Amino acid sequence: MATQFSIADNRPWKRPYFTLWGGQAVSQLGSRLVGFALVWYLTVQTGSASVLAGATLVTMLPELLLGPVIGALVDRWNRRRIMLVGDTLVALATLLLAVLFALGVVEVWHIYAIMMVRSLGGGFQGNATAASASLMVPREELSRVQGLNQMLMGILGVVAAPLGALLYETLPLQSILAIDVFTALFAIVPLFWIAIPQPERKEAATGEKSSLWSELVDGVRYVRGFTGLLIILVMASLINFTLNPASSLLPLLIQGHFGKGALELGYVEAAFGVGIIAGGLLLSVWGGFRKKILTILLGLVGLGLGFSSMGLFPADGYWLMVGAAVFSALMLPLVNGSLFAVMQSTVAPEMQGRVFTLVGTISMAMSPLGLAIAGPLSDTLGIQTWYWVGGLVCVAMGVLGFAIPAVMNLEEDSARAGGAGGAVLPAHPVMPE
Repeated sequence: MATQFSIADNRPWKRPYFTLWGGQAVSQLGSRLVGFALVWYLTVQTGSASVLAGATLVTMLPELLLGPVIGALVDRWNRRRIMLVGDTLVALATLLLAVLFALGVVEVWHIYAIMMVRSLGGGFQGNATAASASLMVPREELSRVQGLNQMLMGILGVVAAPLGALLYETLPLQSILAIDVFTALFAIVPLFWIAIPQPERKEAATGEKSSLWSELVDGVRYVRGFTGLLIILVMASLINFTLNPASSLLPLLIQGHFGKGALELGYVEAAFGVGIIAGGLLLSVWGGFRKKILTILLGLVGLGLGFSSMGLFPADGYWLMVGAAVFSALMLPLVNGSLFAVMQSTVAPEMQGRVFTLVGTISMAMSPLGLAIAGPLSDTLGIQTWYWVGGLVCVAMGVLGFAIPAVMNLEEDSARAGGAGGAVLPAHPVMPE
């Protein structure tokens, strides 16, 4: 069983880790292309906010309903096998959808079902990969790897959306789906020879066999004891209640309000990617305020102002929308990156799967309700409504945080939690991407 290690231990780690990382990066590019193509297909075919909200909802359901269970199983099962099965399941589901498109029999519910299966497989694979990083990378390099991951997300945002728009205009949808199946091989094949370390389980050390339920309770108890983080996660769920529906309705905002097409949607999504890259660079150079919670809360206020402005631009203000997308996305690394910096010491490796998924589940808890309301209401009141409402909620949460002692003392709370076993390093951002 593996343990965390230091650079001083002189373990060779770069080749295996970055081979795994590179394969996953190529696979994620294919997944982004498919995601863009399917969302734009639903936009063109239905023009319905309810359908787009439903598409986002079905991708969230596996993590929201099964997240803590997935995390506990990631901690119990062989992580290499989980990655193999998860990646393979996603590829096979995509291949099935490509066949349905090729036969001309695809329906909206087929797309929903495949999206849900892809999300389930990705949930297992993504959390197993994130939980394995602390055993594959020296402790001193974990923060840099996290920064690299955020940069990757920004770069994929810049590249995938315009490329997806171009492919959508030139290829049948089944061919775009086939690209994702091909890129999945870059993630699957390296797993046949790269060793994925396993954490030492508590039952192996003590000889006592623990139940799945007791392990779930351990994860809940840890997060519940981290008061400042727990409050921020509740705030994040309220923000996601409005901002996630706003993000899912972006294609309709571009098509219905601004009168633009797939290429212009690609430009906006690329603008979000540029903002994330710029925010990551800014945080890496500046480092944020000495008291990191100030960076987090001010970043929330900026994020909210950016989204609110998107709900106010006139129909001829498309390029203002592009600028607002860059500004809003620039705030995300300041929020999430600073929160990660507060929580740099990790939980015990054998608990990471549970804690990571629990953090994601809490922060996204209100999103399904927001999506269920946003679709019909936006069809009635207009797409822009959710942008300025969501932005104002985000601003309010940022301002409210200054009045809550447990939030303002987040770093001290982190130190106390670390004394009980280490702070959390979330696998996913707690705020929307």
